Amino acid sequence: MCESLLEAHAIKPTANRILVAKTLAEAELPMSLSELEYKILSIDKSGVFRALTLFREHHLVHVLEDGGDGVRYELCHSHDGHEHDDDQHIHFYCEQCHRTFCIHDIPIPPVPLPEGYRLSSINYMAKGICPACGKKAK
Repeated sequence: MCESLLEAHAIKPTANRILVAKTLAEAELPMSLSELEYKILSIDKSGVFRALTLFREHHLVHVLEDGGDGVRYELCHSHDGHEHDDDQHIHFYCEQCHRTFCIHDIPIPPVPLPEGYRLSSINYMAKGICPACGKKAK
């Protein structure tokens, strides 16, 4: 599956790239570079970063600020490597457990920009307390 996904985004499927894509595909939540590095012990940090940079250039990953002070990555489920992304969705950052969740059921609302501006991407991050942390507080 990951090999065909890489090829659909015009990325040569090397062993490292397949491993990074597979790890992101299996992740329940968007992952940071350090989380990927910890999960993939066979590739050093620079190798993981190079793969992520290439994935970003070919629109295979979403890159999002996690609501804290870091960046997280998740696979983009668009069909190809073109600039249009049909997989944009809201993210929720829990201020208590510091996890970032994908909220797929709520699309990002359209943003009407003034004339002359061209939107290439959008990052919609809501912040608060996730359901699990909310239950712990009661």
